[in-house]
Amino acid sequence: MRETNTVTIVCGTRPELIKLAPLVEHFGSACTMIYTGQHYDRSMYSLIRRDVPEPGGFHELRLGGLRRGEGLGRAVAAVDEVFASERPSVVIVQGDTTSALAGALAANACDVPLVHVEAGLRSYDRAMPEEHNRVLIDHLSDLCCAPTSLNRSNLLGEGIAHNRIAVTGNTVVEALAHALPSPEEEAAVLGGLGLKRDRYVLATIHRPENVDDPAALETILRSLGDLPLPVVLPLHPRTATRVEAFGFGWLLHGLRVVQPQPYRPFLALAHGSAVVVSDSGGIQEEVSVLKRPVVVVRRSTERPEIEGTFGTLVPPGPLVVGAVLAWLDDVPAHREALRRVPSPYGTGSPSELIAAAVRRMRRPVAASVPAAV
Repeated sequence: MRETNTVTIVCGTRPELIKLAPLVEHFGSACTMIYTGQHYDRSMYSLIRRDVPEPGGFHELRLGGLRRGEGLGRAVAAVDEVFASERPSVVIVQGDTTSALAGALAANACDVPLVHVEAGLRSYDRAMPEEHNRVLIDHLSDLCCAPTSLNRSNLLGEGIAHNRIAVTGNTVVEALAHALPSPEEEAAVLGGLGLKRDRYVLATIHRPENVDDPAALETILRSLGDLPLPVVLPLHPRTATRVEAFGFGWLLHGLRVVQPQPYRPFLALAHGSAVVVSDSGGIQEEVSVLKRPVVVVRRSTERPEIEGTFGTLVPPGPLVVGAVLAWLDDVPAHREALRRVPSPYGTGSPSELIAAAVRRMRRPVAASVPAAV
């Protein structure tokens, strides 16, 4: 085993790559990335990978397309094998994915200090697999980087010591600021799709609770088709598969379906839209920086900070159309009102705050990996 003084980042999805890019850039050659391949669609992965700064080392495991339990087990074993040959001084995971939990379990098994970026988020919805992941990761972590004071309160309420928590903001604010297209680029993206600023809706739907259930997916697609403005739908591979399997292709005919977008064009679409309709967690954060409203189509959210300001939470069903129409009644006025609302996820450089907290908690690596128990 070769002991190193590197920071190793374990991730496996497109949103993780986006949010971790500022940390990869900060640590530079002292950073190694392990990408599990949880998001195994090559087109989506390559769109983002090309925009992520090059780390000092990179391991691609290609473990996508597996059942949740199988994927977790194989990812833990594969990450552990990397740690056995290149032992890091610190492991960083982000969010609540299966890949993040695998990295956390492998770090714990190897007695390597663990840092959880985006810690303390809670939906209190036990039907959400990610809720179990984020709770487990937080309680395994030596350092919980909480984006907001509410997240910190959640952690303290679960008995996590205050000296294991740092409020840092969310790196999405940096990633977005770096990738935000110019007005000219935005106009080109919109013009290429025949869209006018403030005169269309952007929608993204991909969560299992919405697309694996035929009734929920049909309801959502019908709701989007009932809206009075053009609806642009970057079609997630999972959603596309379910649409075909359920025979719902006809429900897409009234929508402007496009391929999954690279981050910059996607931000152009979000920034130019009148309202976003989405079940994504990351978009709930991004709209708070873009100053755009979002209708969150989910049972619950782990980001309540945006409710009542940037976001409206509604379950799949008839409430979706009404929630969107409420944001469309006076688009310029809503834009101006949201422009004055600060993002709850911070400003400046959360990655600098995270890196400073990491430096404070780092300790010398152990001489060897502990024996199995």
